[in-house]
Amino acid sequence: MSNEEIDNTESDNIEQAADNVTDQPETETGSEDLAVLLEQAQQKADAHWDELLRAQAEMENMRRRQTRDLENAHKRALDKFVTELLPIFDSMELGARAAEGDDASLDGVKEGLDMTMKMFLSSMAKFGLDQVDPAEGDAFDPEVHQAMAMQAVEGMEANKVLSVAQKGFQFNGRLLRPAMVVVSQ
Repeated sequence: MSNEEIDNTESDNIEQAADNVTDQPETETGSEDLAVLLEQAQQKADAHWDELLRAQAEMENMRRRQTRDLENAHKRALDKFVTELLPIFDSMELGARAAEGDDASLDGVKEGLDMTMKMFLSSMAKFGLDQVDPAEGDAFDPEVHQAMAMQAVEGMEANKVLSVAQKGFQFNGRLLRPAMVVVSQ
C-alpha cells in the first residue's frame, strides 16, 4: 500500500467512527462514558508525557556521567604516566648536582646518565613505547629503518645496517620515528 492509500484508509476509518458516535443517541450515560473515557485518555497521556520527560532527563544524566567518567579516566591515565616520570626527573637532578661537585668525575656522571636512560626506557615500555635499535649487520628493514646513506663495504652483503645515527621508536606497535641508519651497498 502506498502512503496515499494508507492516509485515505485512515481518513475513512475516522469518518466512520465519527458517524458511529453521532448515530448513537446522546444520553446522560453515553456522555458520562465519553467523559470518563476522555479523562482516562488524558491521564494516560499525562503519564506517558511524564515518562518521556523522565527518560529524557535520564539520558541527559547518563551523557553527563559518561563525559565526566571519560575526563576522569584521561586524568588518571596521565597521573600514572607522570608518576612514572618523576623518578627519572629525580635521577637527572641528582646527576646534575653530582656533576657540579668538586669531586665530580666524568665516569660517574656517564654511569648515572646511562642508568637514567635505562630507567626512562623501562618506564616508557610500561606504556607501550619500544625502541628501534638495529645492531650492526642486521638486515635493513624499510618498515622501521630509514637509510641516511649507503656505503660500499668489502666483505659485507648489501642492505645490512652499518651504523645507527638515531634510534627509532614504536608506540603500541605503530612506528613513531624510524631508526636512521647507514646501509651497506
